[in-house]
Amino acid sequence: MFHSLILGRIKFGSQGWSRKYNFNDGDLRICGEILHNYLAVYDNVPYADLQYLYGEVMYGGHITDNWDRRTNNTYLAKLIRPQILENMQLTMSQGFRSPDPKKFNRVAYEAKIDELPPESPQMFGLHPNAEIGYLTTLGESLCFTILQCSGGSGGGGGSKKDEVVKGMIERFLSQLPQDFVMMELQTKAKDRTPYVVVCLQECERMNTLTFTIRTSLTDLAAGLAGSLNVTEVMEQLATSMFIN
Repeated sequence: MFHSLILGRIKFGSQGWSRKYNFNDGDLRICGEILHNYLAVYDNVPYADLQYLYGEVMYGGHITDNWDRRTNNTYLAKLIRPQILENMQLTMSQGFRSPDPKKFNRVAYEAKIDELPPESPQMFGLHPNAEIGYLTTLGESLCFTILQCSGGSGGGGGSKKDEVVKGMIERFLSQLPQDFVMMELQTKAKDRTPYVVVCLQECERMNTLTFTIRTSLTDLAAGLAGSLNVTEVMEQLATSMFIN
């Protein structure tokens, strides 16, 4: 349960964890072995020892932020205690309690898991709006994947893509403004007030931007025409233009 909760928080981005940690199944397996060894040696379960080993050594070994460490240890303090064997509330949401081990075997536990409600931010103690960012990112990733797959295969996929990209290159190059003549602007700018200095700096940056756009589009056009070898960067540019 603890492993599922801390992994589930990752999808909520910085609202779940301040940084992205690589919690993995190896942590779960090793902690399971530690639990097995402790239960085999001690008559009474050493809950405090388990909390420390899990929170500061195993899972805690990944954590570098103090607030994240506090979150992790809070989960352990709430879950790794004797009440977990007494129908204890497992998460912040209601109706999510640990089954009574006296009444459940493994098959019954698995059936209980299948009956659980779908995952929601409230299970992690988060506001319902915490899911907006995750769903937005998921939707954007899904749409981007669909766009990447469209027209990428088949007999006429490549030629269609090239035609679209060539048309976009011609349109962009025709709309691209000419570079600023910095020598002329420097001559006109006699009073170097802060606004004038910023304006000149922005003109230089704009020249860099338009030069980069013009050069990359020209190289891509030459690559599509067969005059240049198509590099990976050019292929990425063509794909990005094709899917807008």
